[in-house]
Amino acid sequence: MVKSPEASKKTAPQSPGYWRQTWRRFRRNRLALVALAYVLVLLVIAVLAPVIVGTKPIVTRYKGDIHFPFLGYYNRGWESTIFRDDRVLNRYPIKLQDNDPESWAVWPLVYQDPYRRVRTQDFAERERDESGERVWRYAEGWEDYEENPSGADGKPSRQNWFGVNQQGFDVFAQMVHGTQTALSVGFIAMGIAAAIGITVGSLAGYFGGWVDIALSRVIELVMCIPALVLILALVALLNKVSNFHLMVVIGITSWTGIARLARGEVMKIKQLEYVTAARALGVPWPRIVLRHVLRNALAPVLVPITFGIASAILIEAGLSYLGFGASPPNPSWGTLLQSGRKAIQEMWWLIVFPGVAIFLTVLAYNLIGEGLQEATDPRLSEAD
Repeated sequence: MVKSPEASKKTAPQSPGYWRQTWRRFRRNRLALVALAYVLVLLVIAVLAPVIVGTKPIVTRYKGDIHFPFLGYYNRGWESTIFRDDRVLNRYPIKLQDNDPESWAVWPLVYQDPYRRVRTQDFAERERDESGERVWRYAEGWEDYEENPSGADGKPSRQNWFGVNQQGFDVFAQMVHGTQTALSVGFIAMGIAAAIGITVGSLAGYFGGWVDIALSRVIELVMCIPALVLILALVALLNKVSNFHLMVVIGITSWTGIARLARGEVMKIKQLEYVTAARALGVPWPRIVLRHVLRNALAPVLVPITFGIASAILIEAGLSYLGFGASPPNPSWGTLLQSGRKAIQEMWWLIVFPGVAIFLTVLAYNLIGEGLQEATDPRLSEAD
């Protein structure tokens, strides 16, 4: 049997794309993969924080209807008003059973609250016994729970895994919910910084001439001002600092390095043949920049963005430690450090646990950045 020429031809293997090659080189770095897994775990913790630790039921059946009170941790308006009208808020264990004996609830893994101290009134009610003395009547199934201690008495225990602070707030609950603050500040702040830096750097690198001179002087002007001084000056102008304010302030002070790198990459790429061909075909410059230039210039820019997330987390923790962070009762790792500074000998857990969390998170992002730097290095392509 004679094979046709078409059948005898061997199909040439398709060359893997740039991003696939980058991922292939990145996953060879075991430390970077472990760091990436750690960050993904933190993301899950940040998203599911009210499910992990909280005093609001995840789901409850109350007076014939199904409710999801834990959504109140994301937005107060998402918590049903029936609990406010029936005075159930902050006393779900005892009030659900008293107001509706047929009610049931699914609770978070740990019953603690990052915004207040857990007290006996949460799960018990004062009543008089037969002798007339006032005693606690505990909700069914809550007899083993105790009120949070406060101050130096609140060492790590079975009920308070990481201890409590001076006011009796559970440290583990604050750290879990503080993960939202740390990661959101890091991601959103560097998202703002990346948007400004890539835009300014791309315009300066692509147009050159007086546009490049003007934008480069702006970049140098911002770089001349110490970032911490500029951040403190901007924060001092605000009456009440929120997490959103921190994100914006850190973002608008951290874009210069990204802009300079983007400028250099765009200046290099715009000289290549395919960009010249696109110009010759009359393709509008916004399409050339977005479709042809930036797509190939973004890979090196991802490295400083990754390092910038770690830097943003450190800046947020530093501002909170100095007392310029988000206003209470927003939980933050830096706020825990600041509260532990005043009683470091008596309450060591306020320093150790948030300090370790900040160290590991910053280390993870730095390892991811180094892994990306090695994976996007074109000199390593010969080893594939």
